[in-house]
Amino acid sequence: MTSSLLSWSIVAAQIMLGLAMACAAWRILRGPRAQDRVLGLDALYVGAMCLLVTMGIRTASTLYFEAALVIALLGFVSTAACAKFLMRGEVIE
Repeated sequence: MTSSLLSWSIVAAQIMLGLAMACAAWRILRGPRAQDRVLGLDALYVGAMCLLVTMGIRTASTLYFEAALVIALLGFVSTAACAKFLMRGEVIE
């Protein structure tokens, strides 16, 4: 596998991830229910995390991988908090 093929495939993956994030943002803005907006937010943070991982591969910097880990942790906690709020009406009991 040549390096030019790898770099072009990473760029193509980043473009597709950007389009997926735009679709998720559209779902957040136009979601008819709160559950649709939470799913859009979940898809948006997963897309951002994957975009940071591809940037880390492209630049060979570990800073992007650490940022992706932080986004993954905060995204999981925020999704769990939103789900608990939608089910019970409160986050902290």
